Amino acid sequence: MGVGKSIHLLLIAVCLTLIAIGYQGQKQQIVRLADTQLKEYQANPLWQQALPEDGKALFALLSKEYDFQFFQYVHQLDGNLNYTHGQLIPTSHDLATLLFSQLRDDTRALAQGRLQVKLASRGIANDAVNQFIQSLYWIGGTYLVLALLVSLIIHRQKRSVRYAVEALDTLAELKFDAIAHSRFKGELKPLGKAIEHCRSALHEKFDKIKKDNEQLNREAYQDPITLFGTRPKFTEKLDAIAKPGKDRIGLMAMIKATELGHVNQSMGRAAGDDYLSGVANCIRKALQGIPNIEAFRLSSADFAVFIPDLVLKDAHGPLEKLKAEFDEFQQTSDLDATAYIGLVPYQQGGDALSLVYIADAAVSIAQTLGPNSYHIQEKLTDEELIGDSHWKLAIEDIIKRRAIKFQAQDIQPCRGADNIYSELLSRFYSAEGKFLPTGTVIAMAERHGLSVELDKIIILSTLRLLIDTPTLTGALGINISTASMNQPDFTAWLRDLLVRQRQIASRIVLEVNEAGMQANISQAHKFVRDMHGVGARVAVEHFGMGFTSFKFFKEVRPDFIKLDGSYSQSIDSDANNRFFVKMIVDVARKQSIKVIASSIEQQEEKFALEQLLVDGLQGYYIAKPKPLSPKDEQTARNQTAG
Repeated sequence: MGVGKSIHLLLIAVCLTLIAIGYQGQKQQIVRLADTQLKEYQANPLWQQALPEDGKALFALLSKEYDFQFFQYVHQLDGNLNYTHGQLIPTSHDLATLLFSQLRDDTRALAQGRLQVKLASRGIANDAVNQFIQSLYWIGGTYLVLALLVSLIIHRQKRSVRYAVEALDTLAELKFDAIAHSRFKGELKPLGKAIEHCRSALHEKFDKIKKDNEQLNREAYQDPITLFGTRPKFTEKLDAIAKPGKDRIGLMAMIKATELGHVNQSMGRAAGDDYLSGVANCIRKALQGIPNIEAFRLSSADFAVFIPDLVLKDAHGPLEKLKAEFDEFQQTSDLDATAYIGLVPYQQGGDALSLVYIADAAVSIAQTLGPNSYHIQEKLTDEELIGDSHWKLAIEDIIKRRAIKFQAQDIQPCRGADNIYSELLSRFYSAEGKFLPTGTVIAMAERHGLSVELDKIIILSTLRLLIDTPTLTGALGINISTASMNQPDFTAWLRDLLVRQRQIASRIVLEVNEAGMQANISQAHKFVRDMHGVGARVAVEHFGMGFTSFKFFKEVRPDFIKLDGSYSQSIDSDANNRFFVKMIVDVARKQSIKVIASSIEQQEEKFALEQLLVDGLQGYYIAKPKPLSPKDEQTARNQTAG
C-alpha cells in the first residue's frame, strides 16, 4: 500500500473517531438533560396542590409545562374520568428519535387515581441532532482540507521520487547529467545530495575506468618494452593479408633475439629488457626511411616486421643495414650475437600460416650461418622441414667435431663456508667458426633426439678440459638435459666414465632442472645415487617452481639446490620471497644440502640473501661469465666443497 493511501486511511480513521467521540458526547448531554427534566417534573409544586379529578383536565394542566410522549390517568371510581394520550412505544423514526431519544417515565398515585407519564425529549434531541450535524460539517470539512493538502504533498513527493528514479536510470545508462536540486526540497533534500554524490563518484570512477581501459588496450596492443605491436595486432595483420584484395606485395622479416635467455640468467631481467629494447632500436634505425613498415613483438624473443611494396631483389640493402646495427649492438653489449633474421615475401590473399612457417624456417637457417646472419627464403623446397634439417646437420657437425667452448661463472661462498663450484656455460660454433645460439642448439637437439649425444660431448669436453689444464682448480658445474637424466643407458655410460676418472669425478657437479626431476622422482633418485657412488655431485637448478619441491630433500637428496632466479628478484623488499628462502635454507641445512641463490642483480639482493644464510651466491652482480679453455690460463676462483 502506498504512503498516500495509508495517510488517507489514517485521516478517515481519525475523522470517524472524532465523530464517534462527538456522538457519545451529545448522547451523554441528552441523558443529563433528560434526567434534569424528569427531576424538575417530579419536584413540581403542583403535586402539592389540589389537582383536577378529570384526566383530560389534568392533561391540559400539565401539558402547559411538559411535553408528553405518553399520558394515562386512571380514576379509581369513575371510568369516565380516565384519559390516555400518546403511545407508550414511540412510532416516529426520524433522525432525532433514532439517535437521541431519551424517554423518562414517572408513575404516581393521586387523591382519586393513578397517573403514568413518559416525558418526551424531542426538543433537546433536535438540538443535539443539529449540534451533531454541525460537528459533522466541521470534521468533514477539515478532512477534505487535510486530504487535499496531503494529496498535494504526496503528488509533489511522487514527482520528486519519479525524478530521482529517472536520474538513477540515467546513471544506469552511464549518463552523468547534473541533477536539478530544486526538485528535492524539505525532507527529500538529503536524497538529492546523495544522488548528486553518487553521480559525481560514478562519473569520476567511470572516467578512471575508461582511462584504465584505454591504457590496457594500449598495453594489449603495444609492447611496453619495445613499443612494437603485440601478437594480437600481428594476428590481425596476417588476417588482413590473407583476405583477397588489391594485388599488394611486400616482405616479412622474422627476427629472433636468441640471447634473451642468456642475458636474463647471467645479467638479470632488467638487462634482458634493455637487450630487447636495444634490438627494437636497431630495427627502427636500420629501417628508418622505409614508409609504412609495421613491427610486432610476437613472444619473449621473437619479432616480425612487415615491409610493404618491397621486392626480394631490393631487400639486401635493408638487411645489410639491419645486420650492421646488430653487429654494432653486439660489440657494445659484449654478447655472442644480437639477433637473427629470416625474410620471406608475401602477397595479398596468400596463406598466412604458410608465410609464418616459411619465415620460421628462414630464421632457423639464419641461426646456422653465424652471429646476426640473415636468410632469404622465397618458398619452401620439396623438403618442408628445411630449417630443421639445417639444424640437424649443424648439431650433428657440432657433435662430430666437439665444437664447444666454455665460459665459467663463479659461485661465491657465504658465511666463510667452503668454496662451491663454477658453472660451465657451453658455447657452440659452426664449421666456419661462427657462433651458434646456445638456446636454439639445445632446443633443436631435443627436437631431433640429439640431446643425449650433445650432453655426452659436453661432459667429455669438460673432462678433457680438466685433464689438459692442471692449473684449473676447483669444481665445475655441467648442465645436462632431463632427457639424458631419464635414460638409464646415459646414466650407466656416465657412471662408467667417471669410474675411470675418479680423480676428476669429485670435481664434477651435474646440474639438472627441477621440473625434469619431478616428472620422474624415482629415476632422479637413482641418478643421484649413482653419481654419489662414483664421487660426483648433483645440483637441482630452478628450484622452487614446482609443487612437490620438498620431496627432493627426503627422496632425491641432491648436494646443492639452486633457487630459481625469481626468488632473488627484489628479495630485499619482498617478504614472501624472504619467507620462502628462509624456509628452504632451514630445511636444507637439516639434510646437509647447500642452498645457492641465482640471478642476483643488485647489492641489496646480495645483502638480503646473506642475511638469510644461503650457502652461495651467483649472478651478474657477483661474477660475470668469463672464457675458460686450455689456451686461457684464467682459473676458476671457487674451489670444491668439503
